[in-house]
Amino acid sequence: MSHIDDYREVVPKGTIDFLKRLAEQVKGRKILHINSTKLGGGVAEMLRSHIPLLKDLGVDAQWQAISGTEEFFNVTKSFHNALQGQDQHLPQQMLQEYLEINKENARQLSFDAYYIVIHDPQPAALIESRPTQGKWIWRCHIDISRPQWKVWSFLKQFVVNYDAAVFSLPRFAQRLPIPQFLIFPAIDPLSDKNRDLSPQEQAQILSRLNVPTDKPILLQVSRFDRFKDPLGVIQTYRLVKKHHDLQLILAGGEATDDPEGKTVLSEVREAARDDPDIHILLLPPDANLEINALQRAATIVLQKSLREGFGLTVAEAMWKGKPVIGGSAGGITVQLVYGVTGFTVNSVEGAAFRIHHLLDNPEVMTKIGGDGKEYVRQNFLITRKLGDWLALMSYLGRRI
Repeated sequence: MSHIDDYREVVPKGTIDFLKRLAEQVKGRKILHINSTKLGGGVAEMLRSHIPLLKDLGVDAQWQAISGTEEFFNVTKSFHNALQGQDQHLPQQMLQEYLEINKENARQLSFDAYYIVIHDPQPAALIESRPTQGKWIWRCHIDISRPQWKVWSFLKQFVVNYDAAVFSLPRFAQRLPIPQFLIFPAIDPLSDKNRDLSPQEQAQILSRLNVPTDKPILLQVSRFDRFKDPLGVIQTYRLVKKHHDLQLILAGGEATDDPEGKTVLSEVREAARDDPDIHILLLPPDANLEINALQRAATIVLQKSLREGFGLTVAEAMWKGKPVIGGSAGGITVQLVYGVTGFTVNSVEGAAFRIHHLLDNPEVMTKIGGDGKEYVRQNFLITRKLGDWLALMSYLGRRI
């Protein structure tokens, strides 16, 4: 586990000393983060790095995850899709299941903290059981700018009772009668997923995964989710394959709160069935070194999302100096400055065109990769995110 001072050689100068001063403002007040799973998904991954570094700064920080039935996670997956604009049918009994599971978790969890941070819709109704003391913050990681209104109206009745809401982008938010704040997600540059790998270590990992390195690699790392458009990635690869001999790797895992993943994975396997240059890797939640090695081996990284929260796989690849082509969705558009740190696209054909361009111009790939890494250093490392959270909590606690 890395310590906060280990980051001095990686992050911009003065960052660590600034964090230590900010931490003094919230010491003595416990922070509790609550989400829906400790395995799989970007939220769990961020908290796994975030909590230990807060503790290393002298802040009492804890993390708990709610539990739920299969039906509950079917409901919350429908919430997730509906809040991002997909039409969903949620009968009253499904909404009742959501409320009952939240009440059951409220009886089991301890809210013995001054700052309670609730992540995403799954545990949002826990606010109904808040104690009289402390500040409650709803952290929304998804784009709710154009939701299905019935679902948003249901969820909003809980959100308005929080002391603040935090979003990843201004345009993700809704009008609310509570203060709203912007905090970009971030990556941990010293974690197993992002730390430097020796050539020998990388080669061993790729060999274990049975990944050949004799052809250029197109890579997408993400859950098998329709919003990540894995079928569109395969179509893109097939257009490029007509002109360049390359291979495609689709690498991802399953999150315990995403019941649709198996269906999408089955569709992807069917689409790739007869092509030996398409490699589908189903990775466990702790496959951080494997993802690191794959991103470092990639020639070009894709994140062709149709809807996206923030899409930190983009920053991960940029940190490794890779050119990235992403869907024009969510936080991808903040990370990829068009033509400078990468390219955003709106179609299969657009993605294929940009891949052709990069493969035909290796000097452009090198320049974009270098600029992208520096952009991540300045904007999307975990130390910057820690500073944002400490400043927010200091403000809410009236301790500045």
